[in-house]
Amino acid sequence: MSTVIAVILFVGVIAYALFGGADYGAGFWDLTAGGETRGHRVRELINLSLSPVWEANHTWLVFCLVTIWTGFPRAFTAITTTLYIPLGLAALGIVARGAGFAFRHALTERQAQRVSGIAFACSSVLTPFFFGTIAGGIASGRVPSAGHGDALSSWLNPTSVLGGILAVTVCAYLAAVFLTGQAQRRADASLEHACRLRAFAAGVGGEWWPWSACTSCTRTPRVCSTS
Repeated sequence: MSTVIAVILFVGVIAYALFGGADYGAGFWDLTAGGETRGHRVRELINLSLSPVWEANHTWLVFCLVTIWTGFPRAFTAITTTLYIPLGLAALGIVARGAGFAFRHALTERQAQRVSGIAFACSSVLTPFFFGTIAGGIASGRVPSAGHGDALSSWLNPTSVLGGILAVTVCAYLAAVFLTGQAQRRADASLEHACRLRAFAAGVGGEWWPWSACTSCTRTPRVCSTS
């Protein structure tokens, strides 16, 4: 039975990484789109793509939390009592991201819209980073099975930082791919080309980080040791 639940949880994690990750990545490209004039077309495409689905995509996160809580309560306890800082920061980022995206459309003053846009974009980068640090802490064995592990070193370590950077780059890649398709459906060749270049850049960045980290760990094993 536990194997079946694990498979269901795995499917939920993949679904959230795919759809929720694309949402976060759109915020990354919003942040790097440029000034108000230069980035207008990219942000308009992001708004068009996200508006119908940005709330529904996070249903997968709730699904994953409920599944691990009910199916693997000991693991849930161990993770939440050790990694509560990045979990809390990720939750705060989700709230700030949603509020920023919603208020950017509702507010009428340009300065208020700019502040809301910054909140949306920055939290869209920080939230997947914290999720990545959580994955890195678990993968590197820094979460004791009994829980109540070190609240800082469990996620402030080379593996977790690498996981956070990888999460951001993967989200950026997914978003660029989805935005490329959206631009293609709008028959906007220049914007499609720009999004395709962004996808290529994110893909190269996502491959370069693991390679450089592995090289660093090989040269300085003490720094990357989990002990």
